[in-house]
Amino acid sequence: MTTPLFLLRCVELGIAISDLDLLTIGLVIDMWTEKGNDDVKYKKVAREATQEDFDKF
Repeated sequence: MTTPLFLLRCVELGIAISDLDLLTIGLVIDMWTEKGNDDVKYKKVAREATQEDFDKF
């Protein structure tokens, strides 16, 4: 990833340049990845785990 592309991603995420002192490159990339997952619909869990399930684990 080039510097201009990184800065573009920051702008798209709404991160100010002054805030970059507080963030790592990895955190910004993780935020970008999660932004891409915002529209993904996940299957609903069929059931919740019980204490018996945890005991088996």
